Amino acid sequence: MSRRRRIYDCKAKVLFEGPEPGTLVQYFKDDATAFNNQKKGTITGKGVLNNRISEYLMVKLGEIGIPTHFVRRLNMREQLVREVEIIPLEVVIRNVAAGSLAKRLGIAEGTQLPRSIIEYYYKSDELGDPMVSEEHITAFNWAMPQDLDEMLALSLRINDFLTGLLLGVGLRLVDFKLEFGRLYENEEMRIVLADEISPDNCRLWDVKTGEKLDKDRFRRDLGNVEEAYQEVARRLGILPEGGPRDMKGPSTMQ
Repeated sequence: MSRRRRIYDCKAKVLFEGPEPGTLVQYFKDDATAFNNQKKGTITGKGVLNNRISEYLMVKLGEIGIPTHFVRRLNMREQLVREVEIIPLEVVIRNVAAGSLAKRLGIAEGTQLPRSIIEYYYKSDELGDPMVSEEHITAFNWAMPQDLDEMLALSLRINDFLTGLLLGVGLRLVDFKLEFGRLYENEEMRIVLADEISPDNCRLWDVKTGEKLDKDRFRRDLGNVEEAYQEVARRLGILPEGGPRDMKGPSTMQ
């Protein structure tokens, strides 16, 4: 890893120059942050688990035609991804009132929303990732109207699919964050899903007990954080009985 050129250091990942033009190596760290980087810590084994969980979900989404930046997993902590131009927005899909939505609108946490709600946040740690409207996004040229339409359509499809998949293993998809990027190929551009999908950016509750199995355990000092991440991987069938370890990755996604 030290021989590769470091491209970008994120809060939970590091991006390195990839082995081929147009690719990057995405390395998953055990570092954990919350409240816009105000709270910091380490979740042992998180990088290994998030790598496996994100791989699994990206492959599943690819199988239903969702375009993603994912190519293949390389080892315990790394995956090969296509290099994209990240759109500076976080797209948050909410199915159940929780977190900032519950506080902001005075809705009891756990209330089922009448329909899924999509919110946009401008990616800026310095500004605290403020919520923005479509007017802000198009006025400041962060994304074109057609880009937003594509991101919204993809987000709703992803939400429908993941809600059903996770419900099948006893997990309630409360809300989650997505990031998208522009992929340039043969002088053409398309919007693709980027970043990761894991308990770091999804709220996942046990369907029967309501137990939180995501990063809220770290945010709220609930304890058993590592065990929660392991439980998600176990339910998805990608955690061996012996605990997190490397396994052969899937075939390259086209």
